[in-house]
Amino acid sequence: MTPATSVLEGSTTWLLAPLGMLIMTLLWAASKLGLIYPFWRQVDPKSTRHGGEIVAEVLKAHGVRYVFTLVGGHISPILVASEKLGIRIVDTRHEATAVFAADAVARLSGTLGVAAVTAGPGVTNTVTALKNAQMAESPVLLIGGAAGTLQKGRGALQDIDQLSLFKPICKFCASVKTVRDISPVLRKAIAVAQCDTPGPVFVEFPLDILYPYHLVEREVLKSDASKSLMGKVINWYLRRYLGNLFAGAWEAQDFSPLPVSIPKATKKQVQECVELISRAKKPVILLGSQVTLPPTPVKKLRDALEELGIPCFLGGMARGLLGKNSTLHIRQNRREALKEADVVILAGTVCDFRLSYGRIFSKHSKIIAVNRNQEQLLKNAPMFWKPHIAIRGDAALFLVNLSQELQGYSCPQDWVMSLKETDHMKEKANREKAEESTEQHLNPLKLLHHLDHLLPEDSLLVADGGDFVASAAYIVKPRGPLSWLDPGAFGTLGVGGGFALGAKLCRPESEVWILYGDGSLGFSIMEFDTFVRHKTPVIALVGNDACWSQISREQVPMLGSNVACSLDYLDYHVVAEGLGGKGFLLNRQNEDQMDDIIRTAQSKCRSGQPVLLNALIGKTNFREGSISV
Repeated sequence: MTPATSVLEGSTTWLLAPLGMLIMTLLWAASKLGLIYPFWRQVDPKSTRHGGEIVAEVLKAHGVRYVFTLVGGHISPILVASEKLGIRIVDTRHEATAVFAADAVARLSGTLGVAAVTAGPGVTNTVTALKNAQMAESPVLLIGGAAGTLQKGRGALQDIDQLSLFKPICKFCASVKTVRDISPVLRKAIAVAQCDTPGPVFVEFPLDILYPYHLVEREVLKSDASKSLMGKVINWYLRRYLGNLFAGAWEAQDFSPLPVSIPKATKKQVQECVELISRAKKPVILLGSQVTLPPTPVKKLRDALEELGIPCFLGGMARGLLGKNSTLHIRQNRREALKEADVVILAGTVCDFRLSYGRIFSKHSKIIAVNRNQEQLLKNAPMFWKPHIAIRGDAALFLVNLSQELQGYSCPQDWVMSLKETDHMKEKANREKAEESTEQHLNPLKLLHHLDHLLPEDSLLVADGGDFVASAAYIVKPRGPLSWLDPGAFGTLGVGGGFALGAKLCRPESEVWILYGDGSLGFSIMEFDTFVRHKTPVIALVGNDACWSQISREQVPMLGSNVACSLDYLDYHVVAEGLGGKGFLLNRQNEDQMDDIIRTAQSKCRSGQPVLLNALIGKTNFREGSISV
């Protein structure tokens, strides 16, 4: 090889290297812009199919029966396609109600709850409801409309950065980029919602992902586009971009559910607990909402608890788990019981404000904590409390395994009987207080005792309020598992309409009651229109004391003012009738007819009409000293 040849080859190599880099960069950029994919994947510009059909197919494959919504043009293809596949579309009067209803379906059915809302304000209206679902550990899929992919950030109608709103709230957030991505993104979102600790997920669908090719083409490729060179270049790019949106859209895809993983206690951990409990003289179990999550059926969990024979305190969705009159269910004097207990099992229960951040426990108690979520498992530990055994796992499955390993174990009956005796004493005192006269109107405790007496075995209670509803939690007894719905740790007002809607759809044969305060009623009274239109008759009992009493009780003595706490004794029963329901007024004048009026309301509901009982109630000192913050 001559020196000249060597120099030439070296120069060629030197020139080809940057050229190769340039080609690779151009190919990468073209790929990112979606200009390459359409060359080898089919695009059918004549197809009338649209992305909404794929969304519906995925939902159907995952067993979704209801989609709750407030309609908007951004999501119309999803709603239309879902209805065609037999998924019931239930439209509400507020987007938050749609999410609350989806939340209720998720809790009661053990499957996914789904809500779909339009872009911008439709999405932002759901933030509180979705945060509530997160804190209640409820698997909810929120589908949001969005501006077209090419219009984002350009001032399109209702275009905002929606993902940033939900990233702190949701387990998974995504914006679908092409039609072919709909199925894989949705399947992943649904699996994430149900894995480990369940929670909400958010998927947004830009307009051009959901509508048919010919409609998107008409909007993207304008007939009056410039004929200049730049105009032709732009039009060429837009056509390639459009091709990428729809390339491979209608090829066969898998819509089936992805596997869902759930943390479980190990055999070693269960055995450690067996040894601890077998020596216990005064054990108690605190059950939270998490024990009602799948895969363990609530009937199987109830059987396991009865086998263990350990006294139980039930909270959240666990209320009613042991039935109305279980000898193991202790309803009163929890603080005193926990001070005496030598072993405490926290089954899906969190040491937050509801347990005084863990300060409620005796220093001598040995605590077994079981929770799917690591952060919740050790919340406020070791500052205020310390678990003897901490298990990241499913609480219901843990209790079932524990009962199997403790066969033959018998909890000391003197301990169970002593707790039940103090329970009876407290409930007797509550009944006596219910007979006291108030300065005006009805005694709310008396009203609640009458309600409890008349509730059928298949009733389901929705709690939405402050003072009146908190009183009801002490008086009214849920009849069975999954028969009580409250907002959970977030304490959200306004859940009533949505929760009742979802509950009645899941349990059409059950008598669904909403226990409202007059303050909380204002958030969802318009949903009586929804109950009428969708033939979901429920009964609302409003404790109307013309006040935000839970706040006023502390604000007045502490700060000397009732500012912003007063309401009026309004005719809410008339509002319900204006929306197509049936209304009744309960007051001191017809107090002797209370049972008859409640029975008439039940009869009206059974005949298909939603009912509102507007009960004018007076003040008692029943919850004096209860916290409002």
